Amino acid sequence: MHAPGLFDLTDHLARLSAMGDPLEVLERHVDFEVFRPVLVEALDYGERPKGGRPPYDAVVMFKVLVLASMHNLSDERMEFLIRDRFSWLRFLGFQIGEPTPDQKTIWRPRTTLILDGF
Repeated sequence: MHAPGLFDLTDHLARLSAMGDPLEVLERHVDFEVFRPVLVEALDYGERPKGGRPPYDAVVMFKVLVLASMHNLSDERMEFLIRDRFSWLRFLGFQIGEPTPDQKTIWRPRTTLILDGF
């Protein structure tokens, strides 16, 4: 077994891109930022009191829900796969080792958007 090199992850992601990573294609064709104003309002991401952990970015959470819907996955399975798949980390804008949404964090925006009729 070889020791991981400094550029192994970069090379791995470049190979995924060369193979036509469908999430990169999706990112090129869908401007997710256009949804930000509606998401911020619907998810109540306005002014928050000091203290506690800030919520994940509204667009990132929307992209999590898009992935879950595309693959018909539970929130629990999403938590695992976000950490497991490099292409998903890249699509969502997370770095390796950075905190990612857990199943309860995924559940809240899903439920909120469903109840609000989105």
